[in-house]
Amino acid sequence: MDFDWRNPPFACERPLSLQEIEESFEDAFAVRLMPDSRRFAAQARFFNLGKSASGQGVFSLYRTNGKLIRVLYARPFTAEDHFFYERKMNQTLAQ
Repeated sequence: MDFDWRNPPFACERPLSLQEIEESFEDAFAVRLMPDSRRFAAQARFFNLGKSASGQGVFSLYRTNGKLIRVLYARPFTAEDHFFYERKMNQTLAQ
């Protein structure tokens, strides 16, 4: 996956780095969702919940053309994000 980091449209929140954001997309248990809201679907935006190699949970809003990923916003997991991620990971492992 290639990322477009030219002029990121957000200020990277501490403790996240651009590398951790990229790593969260490589997480084997990452959850990728297309929102059902018309507001997001009209612009083909997606959500990614994944963990970096250091275990930092990262929630990202992004768009892609299939070759290049443009992260529009990223932040550390909230408690709800962590719960959802863990639930989905456990469901995957149980299969």
